[in-house]
Parts: sequence; C-alpha cells; structure tokens
Amino acid sequence: MASTAQSRPYHHGQLERAAIDGAIEEVESVGVAAVSMRRIARRAGVSHSALAYQFGDKAGIFTAVATEGFALQAEMIGAAATGPAGFLSGGQAYVTFALTHRGYFEVMFRPYLYRGDDPKLLVAKNAAFDVLFGSARSGLSAHRSEPVTDEAVRALALAGWSLSHGLATLALTANIAEQIETDPSFLAAQMMQGVIALAELAKQVSTDQS
Repeated sequence: MASTAQSRPYHHGQLERAAIDGAIEEVESVGVAAVSMRRIARRAGVSHSALAYQFGDKAGIFTAVATEGFALQAEMIGAAATGPAGFLSGGQAYVTFALTHRGYFEVMFRPYLYRGDDPKLLVAKNAAFDVLFGSARSGLSAHRSEPVTDEAVRALALAGWSLSHGLATLALTANIAEQIETDPSFLAAQMMQGVIALAELAKQVSTDQS
C-alpha cells in the first residue's frame, strides 16, 4: 500500500524545512490567529505527532519562523543599506521585505507568538537590529561634521523603523490600496520620497521657529 503524506518519513532537517514552509503558507492563507499545529502538519505533509516531537508546540514552530525571518530580513536590508543614502535604501528594503515575505513578517513582530529567549532567535534578531542601527550611524556620520551620539542614532533608527514598519503594515492590511499603488518597489520608492519631503519640511519649520 502506498504511503500517504501524513506517514512520509522525514529527517530532522527536512521536517524543520517542511514545517517552516507550511507555517508560512498557513499564515499567508488564513492569518496567524487561525493557524494550528494540525493545519501546519497537514500542509507540510507530516504527522501531527512528528511535528509536536520536533517543535513541542506552535510557539516552537513560530520561533523557527521568526528566527529565519530575522536572518532573511538582515540579509536583504543589509545588502541595500550601503553608502551615504544607505539608511533610506534600507528603509525601502524593509518595506519590500514585508510585502514579499508576508508570512515571516506577520510572525516576526508578534513576540507573544514565539519563545523570545530562544538563543538562535536572539542572534538573528540582534543581527537585524545591528543593520538598522549601523546604517543609521553611517547615514548620520556621512552628513555631519561633529561626532554622532548614540542618542542621535537611536532617534533616527526609531523614526526610520516606525515609518517603514507603519507603511508596510498599512499596505499588508489593505488600508492604503485605494490611496496608492501597493506594488512593493513603487511603494518603497514613494516612502523614500516622502521621507525626504518630511525632512525638508522639518528643516523649514525649525528655521522658521529659530
């Protein structure tokens, strides 16, 4: 008798890959709230018991998803966040990552879904934030003659992260579909133009108030 997908044997690495892919597909299909271990197992083509043995529970699977997501995000943004305008380019890449890797993104920034103290997760998450703060420092250093303070770096990183994450979230939740085209590359480019315009406006307001 032919074996079914549910009884197919998997090695450790194959099971983990199938589970992560299955979880991402489930998140993109039904949303994080509706995802269950059994749904992931069914989509991955593995048994529920094998999934439970490997990950323990859904939090374990989401921990693996978030870990891989932060690593992919750091790689994608790090490749873009170079040169004097690297911070802005990194912001564009952040939006593009969110829109092209929705399954990861939906999990990564919901820490209640996974085990936040997992060592591999912390390494991946810290690497992603190192890219953010590193590009913020490089951007400020390229445009200032005086020493760049940690406070200034944190302020810029927070502002840039908030803008990129906010725009990505609005796009993913279909809140701006009627206002602007949501193609990833176009949306990211629009954000850069908006950030530049916002900086010019802030500079003008500062000048008027001085």
